[in-house]
Amino acid sequence: MRIGDVARRSGLPAKTIRYYEDIGLMSSGRDANGYRRFSEADLHKLAFLGRARSLGFSIEDCRELLRLYDDHTRASGDVKRIAEGHLARIDAKLEELGEMRRTLAHLVSACAGDDRPDCPILSDLAAAPAPPAGRE
Repeated sequence: MRIGDVARRSGLPAKTIRYYEDIGLMSSGRDANGYRRFSEADLHKLAFLGRARSLGFSIEDCRELLRLYDDHTRASGDVKRIAEGHLARIDAKLEELGEMRRTLAHLVSACAGDDRPDCPILSDLAAAPAPPAGRE
């Protein structure tokens, strides 16, 4: 299969597939004319990568997951540790987003949204940041 075929079948843009090759995440064969040639196994790996990336796994996590996928002597615990680490990062991001949302919701509710120039949203954005906890 050529790159257009594998892009269509995997759901990944050709540019992404080229990028994955550039960073050594996967490789393809080459025809005599230099065109990339992909096998069914390559297509499967690209679909795997597409799914992993859609779940937010980093490129390095994907590299390790692919390595483990190909290693039939792997321990499922190794895979689980990667997924648990990613889940912890998602949970931390959700906490951060929740705090951002609470702060912004408070500012929006404090703003009259009328013709007056005073605006608590702009005042808050212009305020000097508080020093980190434990520092002065």
